[in-house]
Amino acid sequence: MGNSVGPNIKRLREQRGWSQARLAHEVCRASGVIGEPVGRQEVSRWETGRRTPREWLPFISAALGVSVDVLRAPLVPVDPPLPTLADFLPEGDPLSPADSRTGRRVGMVQVDDLQQRVHGLRLADDVLAGGDLIRPALRELRSAVKLYREGSHTSEVGRQLLRQIGELAQIAGWIASDAGQHSEAERIYRLGISAATQAEDHTLAGNIAGSLAYQLSNTGRESEGLTLAQAALHDAGNDAPPKARALYLDRVAWAHTKAGGVENGQAAIRALGEAGQAFSQDSAGTESPPWLYWVDAGELRVMESRVFTELHRPLRAVPLLRDVLRAYDATHTREMALYLSWLVVALADANEPEEAAAVAGQVISLASDIPSERTAERVRVIIRCLQNYEDVPEVAAFLAVNVI
Repeated sequence: MGNSVGPNIKRLREQRGWSQARLAHEVCRASGVIGEPVGRQEVSRWETGRRTPREWLPFISAALGVSVDVLRAPLVPVDPPLPTLADFLPEGDPLSPADSRTGRRVGMVQVDDLQQRVHGLRLADDVLAGGDLIRPALRELRSAVKLYREGSHTSEVGRQLLRQIGELAQIAGWIASDAGQHSEAERIYRLGISAATQAEDHTLAGNIAGSLAYQLSNTGRESEGLTLAQAALHDAGNDAPPKARALYLDRVAWAHTKAGGVENGQAAIRALGEAGQAFSQDSAGTESPPWLYWVDAGELRVMESRVFTELHRPLRAVPLLRDVLRAYDATHTREMALYLSWLVVALADANEPEEAAAVAGQVISLASDIPSERTAERVRVIIRCLQNYEDVPEVAAFLAVNVI
């Protein structure tokens, strides 16, 4: 049959904006077979060439609205494809229904209850660190996956459950990452990308992928982080809400920054500008998912200031950070410590080591009781930074009681 069928199926599916699960459903419907003998994994095997869809080919063509000849057409050389999220899905399908669904009947009441718990966990993360939340977050995620896999529910309820699993995976992954459990966080994020993709919620999938990209960029996997951040932006499409596009572009900016080099630095600044333009399109009448509640002009300034700090442009970074910190909610202790740590570095770059040491003391005071690996790493960063000024009395006094 040739090796062009799989790529043609994938190309035509993506042109329609369908997930693999959606194509599987449409193929089953076109075939008229009772039940759904074709699932997402089978479509994946077709597209990757691991299995040839001989008897299913007429139904695939009917579902996609093209002739069989179009599916068999030779591939035309094209430019290298843009990155997609497909390569970041977990092995197998951890969300596949259990062989025998022995759980209870699940309806929208249970979905609404799960949604409230997810939102509560997200609000808790605003004021508590990953070390405090990791156990309840993982417990909620396991319970939600079990509910989906073992419960009996309609396809629409199943889709809404998948969406909540995706949201839960995003916040649970973020919590695990903050606690320093990066391998666990990556596994959770990939599960979330799968759930959101199957629910056909591309905006949510982009958010989860961007969260994983952020972790990769911060843990020595800068190239992967940049690829994934760009995939999150591209796959979400132009129809994503303005706040979401601003968030994706901020993560692209950070990924370019961490990748290093002059060209990436310029690309980072361009992405910051595009993020601002995207956010400016938001209005009171624009509909956005509830989980975007925290994305505002202040958060964009935070990322802008961090990018300029990392690029060693303190004249831009210091005023931005001071502006952000003046308006920030002091009850969010972890974030205050993190943002002050960036101010320490920017002040040191601006050749203001005395003030940098004073701010570093504030960071140490705030971070002392926060079980957050991100905060602990930032403390190590500012100590290393100030060691370059150890001949300054104020810095020497700080380093005398704070060592790595």
